[in-house]
Amino acid sequence: MIKTIPLNKLVISPRNVRRTTDGQADLELKADIEARGLLQNLVVTSAAKPKGSFAVEAGGRRLRALQRLAEEGRIEKTHEVCCLVLEGDPAGAREASLAENFQRLAMNPADECLAFQQLIEQGSDVEGIARRFGLTIRFVEGRLRLANLAPVVFEALGAGEISLDVAKAYAATPDQERQEYVFEQMGRGYGYAHPDSIRRMMTQATVSATDRRARLVGEEAYVAAGGRVERDLFADDTAARWLDVAILERLASEKMEALTAQAAAEAGIAWVRPTLERWIGYDQTEGLRRVPLESPPLTDEESASVDSLEAEIEDLVAELEDEETSDNKRDEAEAKIRDLNGRIEALVNKPPVIPDGLKPRVGAFLILNEQGRPRLDTSYYTEIEPGEEPTSDTDCGGASAGPIGKPGRAAGLSQRLVDELAMQRRDILAVHLATDPGLALDLAIFLMIDREAGYSSEKSGSSLVAMPPSDPVFGFKTPEAPATIARAEATEALDRGWTEGKTRAERFDAFRALPEDARAAWLGHAVTRTLEASLNLAGQRSCAFHDHLGRLLGVDVARWWRPTGANYFDRVPKSVTLAALAEVGGPELAGRYANAKKAELAQTCERIFSGDFIAEVQVKEAALAWVAEAMRFAPVPAETAPHEPESGSTLETEATERRGDGEGAAPEPSEQIEEAA
Repeated sequence: MIKTIPLNKLVISPRNVRRTTDGQADLELKADIEARGLLQNLVVTSAAKPKGSFAVEAGGRRLRALQRLAEEGRIEKTHEVCCLVLEGDPAGAREASLAENFQRLAMNPADECLAFQQLIEQGSDVEGIARRFGLTIRFVEGRLRLANLAPVVFEALGAGEISLDVAKAYAATPDQERQEYVFEQMGRGYGYAHPDSIRRMMTQATVSATDRRARLVGEEAYVAAGGRVERDLFADDTAARWLDVAILERLASEKMEALTAQAAAEAGIAWVRPTLERWIGYDQTEGLRRVPLESPPLTDEESASVDSLEAEIEDLVAELEDEETSDNKRDEAEAKIRDLNGRIEALVNKPPVIPDGLKPRVGAFLILNEQGRPRLDTSYYTEIEPGEEPTSDTDCGGASAGPIGKPGRAAGLSQRLVDELAMQRRDILAVHLATDPGLALDLAIFLMIDREAGYSSEKSGSSLVAMPPSDPVFGFKTPEAPATIARAEATEALDRGWTEGKTRAERFDAFRALPEDARAAWLGHAVTRTLEASLNLAGQRSCAFHDHLGRLLGVDVARWWRPTGANYFDRVPKSVTLAALAEVGGPELAGRYANAKKAELAQTCERIFSGDFIAEVQVKEAALAWVAEAMRFAPVPAETAPHEPESGSTLETEATERRGDGEGAAPEPSEQIEEAA
């Protein structure tokens, strides 16, 4: 039976099957009901309490939306609501609730696009549509952008052949011809399922607004020269694409060229050549000989300045970590830290000293860093005179002069033929290298560590490198941390005799002559220095694979890291410190220090978590084993673990052996590093 019931007589039924909801979707529903009223009745049954009320079996989200509108004064609390009243047992009511939620079909994104487009054609505006449906303006604009997809792509979205994310990737640019082309290339292959692949193909003829060339030129100058900018409505402003790459390249080249004369005059050298790259490419050094120069060491005064600047940074970091610091003070501190880091970098990375007699004959390259700032490269070159031969490959950056014509090209051979012959020669070498795993392993280790011998412009003929990642904190040092000490000792113990070779070939032969354990130690060094900083926390620094590695190695973090005032307790809120005490000793231990001042509490906790206190055995063991949650390696997820290993199983035995003796003692830090290497 259909009847209208006052809103204040309706309550959520405990039998309603929906237990979770979506906050944004609820806001959209509330806005829709306010704009058009309740379009679908609620399903209710008579409720025993309170007297005269009805329990909503299906339509709980609609009821909550109506109640919020009443709370906001948009409708009366006695607003009449159309309801279908069910008679019968509770099982039938629960089944009705399940059917009402289960049988609902979400609207296809393509249908949403067409609906919004029709509203626009009927005279509505984007802001009005967003307000009426409880949506953001960006959401509506995005759906309207999808409505203008190439027909073949839009039809695929409507038919469910591609996902909404894939459709958004096609809409990265409005060029329908390109959308059709990319769809033909990728729409029927494996790649169609990957939005990133499609977005790259859609934008490969454009440049990001964060590109170093764009940052150098600036959007105002680019647009003034006739350049066009396309903004992706499905991303932030940094995802804007600059469509006219030729204009951008011309403006950037002109600006870099204009800076070369000034850079040459300031450096007092013969010439400066501009490049829009971040480094000096091999082709750019053809016909040049690199001049080896050394940077001057820091003077005592400069070293003292660096120490003073680092001390200032530490004080500013402490100010940032203080909960009492205002937002304005934080902004000032962050700006000053950036300035101090720049001053440190200017002191530490001093340009090499060029003898006065050499300056009229040497030159350098003006490169462009990722921030779009031109910088004079620290490598210097002289031009090879006609008829002059390089003294070695290293001197000329790997270029060798051919009989005639350009260096590196044999007489009478086209560049295409030279490239094809090079690739065939590469494949011949690869076939032979693949049959000698021992040599291949030595080569892999060597290529990752050859930088230990110092800078060399000699080509390695391989793309394999092991570069350290950028740490999230600049200049951070942990001199007293056991892991830092052990890692430094292991690095110091590496056999560096092979680095004395003058050429890469000499160094490789010397490296291969090292004992097997010495080469293995270098492998451990090369791989471990590539590890990125990670935490056991959801977010930017999380890394599930690091957790997996930690489980494989049986890492016991407590053996390597103990919380102190300096590295933890002085830098966290008091509530976090008390929670750590409660975790090891329960509420009683935490309550004992609840009224302590923060500084005193930090000192006390440093003793407790180092085991220097009187307590029950189990409490002391828990304190010695405790580490901050962020430092822990996550256990195997329950849903992926096949079963718990039985006592004496291979997995348990390996973990025990990895920890140390049968009593579970962990090896000393230096032993664990040596074992891992």
